[in-house]
Amino acid sequence: MTGGGLLVAGTTSDAGKSVVTAGICRWLVRQGVKVAPFKAQNMSLNSFVTKEGAEIGRAQAMQAQACRVEPTALMNPVLLKPGGERSSQVVLLGKPVGELSARGYHGGRQQKLLGTVLDCLEQLRGTYDAVICEGAGSPAEINLRRTDIVNMGIARNAGLPVLVVGDIDRGGVFASFFGTVALLSPEDQECVAGFLVNKFRGDVSLLEPGLDMLEGLTGRRTYGVLPFRHGLGIDEEDGLRVSLRGTVRESVVAPPVGEDVLRVAVCAVPLMSNFTDVDALAAEPGVVVRFVDRPEELADADLVIVPGTRGTVRALEWLRERGLAGALVRRAAEQRPVLGICGGFQILGEHIEDDVESRRGHVEGLGILPVRVRFAREKTLTRPAGEALGERVEGYEIHHGVADVTGGASFLDGCRVGQTWGTHWHGSLESDGFRRAFLREVAAAAGRRFVPAPDTSFAALREEQLDRLGDLIEQHADTDALWRLIESGAPRGLPFIPPGAPA
Repeated sequence: MTGGGLLVAGTTSDAGKSVVTAGICRWLVRQGVKVAPFKAQNMSLNSFVTKEGAEIGRAQAMQAQACRVEPTALMNPVLLKPGGERSSQVVLLGKPVGELSARGYHGGRQQKLLGTVLDCLEQLRGTYDAVICEGAGSPAEINLRRTDIVNMGIARNAGLPVLVVGDIDRGGVFASFFGTVALLSPEDQECVAGFLVNKFRGDVSLLEPGLDMLEGLTGRRTYGVLPFRHGLGIDEEDGLRVSLRGTVRESVVAPPVGEDVLRVAVCAVPLMSNFTDVDALAAEPGVVVRFVDRPEELADADLVIVPGTRGTVRALEWLRERGLAGALVRRAAEQRPVLGICGGFQILGEHIEDDVESRRGHVEGLGILPVRVRFAREKTLTRPAGEALGERVEGYEIHHGVADVTGGASFLDGCRVGQTWGTHWHGSLESDGFRRAFLREVAAAAGRRFVPAPDTSFAALREEQLDRLGDLIEQHADTDALWRLIESGAPRGLPFIPPGAPA
């Protein structure tokens, strides 16, 4: 028997599809429903490695956590990782299969993946009571509809009802709802069950006349009005948001445990990947995290992080152009803390041989760490665990660069020289004991009287945040009507709204 399903679409990118999907998942699992997330195609540099060694979007890993299940490649069969303005690496069922231009992908390759995507969805629906799917961008991208496999293309083929989410905080939500439906073909419009308003501030009674008029115009109801809440953008697909910082600042009136705060500066390199690595630092009371792009912004930082990137050589050039490279070299020489993660680790090394990512061949690194990097065609995708600074650490690796460490002290899979650390491990700072030990080292080197809070649990904060998402759905959406959608599909006889999709 096939389980129920729902597709959460949006009027725009960043309308709140990811968090609404996670919220519905957490609400369902608290009702005893066996539920899984699904996103047919994701474009993101923020990815995760499953236990079987598959790379998927971090948003789907977060949604799996909301469902209290282990993430798998079935939940995000196609992942696109931008490598520039016009090309992306295509990751299929967790493994990279090539680099394609946008024209090449949308010109034929995407449509050929529809069968694979539908098969993954069918496998999930055969295993779970419900599968909550997330769309991408807007379902009314009329220039891309012919090859769509993530919005209405999958809704029609899989018989999924569609809930359209709109961000009212941006304004224009009624026009966006109406226009989204009116630009769909009659067949696609039959799948659109109704709307969900996201990020509303104020008195809902003032909004209700507009919702009634919208239903009169479209024949479709609104399934809920979710209030604006700070700090709920966990594991965003892209951007420079420190996801947990807002939640911690709101929920905990917690001054630093010690006398000083600790300032962390993250170099905002191009094509930054897995910027969520710093979320765990931002979750610590007394740690202030900011993204920087000028050398003078490093002056008062107690720790500088060079994060991961999909374009290591490009990021290295950017650091040099901005004057940040020289500032990092001087900082390391002065024994002031620097941490390089993945691509950032490679940048801190002596040289890079890259015939895969940038195809630039031999490129000199910053020479801070005794590391030589060679890019391999096969991508490393693992979930390592080990010990560092006397504490247990877990992480995950996503990289083409193979590091040959020729000196320094051992640090995870990388090395440490003085107060400069480098590792390929993403997510290591989520290990609470290790994070506290690392921050103590940084504070001592920086001369700060900072003391890590003894009881900050990153995993517990995540769970609290996912429960807050579930609470939003339970308290502000018509959950009975939502369950009927998931179980029975879109209502029959929904009216067609002209003009429909262009021929």
